[in-house]
Amino acid sequence: MASISLRHVSKQYGQHAPVLREVNLDIAQHEFCVFLGPSGCGKSTLLRIIAGLEDLTTGELCIAGERMNETPPAERGVAMVFQSYALFPHMSVFENMGFGLRIARVPKDEIRRRVVEAARVLQLEALLARKPRELSGGQRQRVAIGRAIVREPKVFLFDEPLSNLDAALRGQTRIEIARLHSRFREASSVYVTHDQVEAMTLADKIVLLRAGEEVARSGSIAQIGAPLDLYHRPASLFVAGFIGSPRMNFLPATIESAGDDWVGLRLNDSDERLMLPGNAMNLPLAAGQPVTLGIRPEHLSAAPEVDVAARRRSIVRTVQLVEQLGEAAYVHLDQPGGAPLLAKAQGTCALHPGDRQAFHLTDGAWHLFDETGNAIELARTRDALMTA
Repeated sequence: MASISLRHVSKQYGQHAPVLREVNLDIAQHEFCVFLGPSGCGKSTLLRIIAGLEDLTTGELCIAGERMNETPPAERGVAMVFQSYALFPHMSVFENMGFGLRIARVPKDEIRRRVVEAARVLQLEALLARKPRELSGGQRQRVAIGRAIVREPKVFLFDEPLSNLDAALRGQTRIEIARLHSRFREASSVYVTHDQVEAMTLADKIVLLRAGEEVARSGSIAQIGAPLDLYHRPASLFVAGFIGSPRMNFLPATIESAGDDWVGLRLNDSDERLMLPGNAMNLPLAAGQPVTLGIRPEHLSAAPEVDVAARRRSIVRTVQLVEQLGEAAYVHLDQPGGAPLLAKAQGTCALHPGDRQAFHLTDGAWHLFDETGNAIELARTRDALMTA
């Protein structure tokens, strides 16, 4: 079993604030786990701890059920693909891919078998005699991945492997990495990125890490879950604002009333009143309680005519800017006292700057956060978020 377990893992350099604190995480066999977060949150440091390139300050790391704290990197059964290709310029593709095996004194016939098989999987068979300078960026990255494959590791570690590629090559190589992962049924994969598209499309599990003072108070991990869980059920304002592009809209509000299946809100900056379906499950809502209302751009829809019942689930704003992208349009709306709101509309959107327009909040697709930034869990139709 190529599972990974981290218990109470922390990393601190000297007297500085901890880079990582209280990381508790299980990665199952053949799971594709992505470490995501802002710069400085310790994504690469955590990956290097698993690889054995960094020592953990406190805690325990196990791979395949065996404690690895003191185990040298070469004996951990892991293979790492770095951000830089790190290929030897004087060696051919074949020699680069087989170099680690040669150092480990693997027999020549076995090296050839592994390299040829990896080249076939990565479509590098015709390039084995070339030098790195004769390859494109995408081909060089595939050679680096092939160098990891031939080691037949228990765990593949990827440290932002696509960051040096252009947009088209990133998309193509991302698909190749996903296909490779599906082929190796025994190995787990851990992948570091700051790119949400990579995280959402590759991951079985996302570990979202935070940085700054919040690490000392609450630990490094902001939320762990499947990509759509983090997208539709963020645990905090930080998660809601980080996951999703464009980011979620946030509106400061005050609770006016709450019932068994509805919540009454007053928006602080515009004085608009909303009556939204749902009720809090994890804490009571009291009149006068300050909250933050969150709504994603795709869940704000222009409503040509708003009846009395729908008006309590809508906001009225002036259009500031319309970005036409072809298949969709992003509509920027004025927000008194704050950053403009963003609504996603169809590409045929006929709105123009200066238009006064009502926008309906999709039922079941809105979020509430308390004063501390934690999500207020809402009871609502279970499938509402997934189908909105």
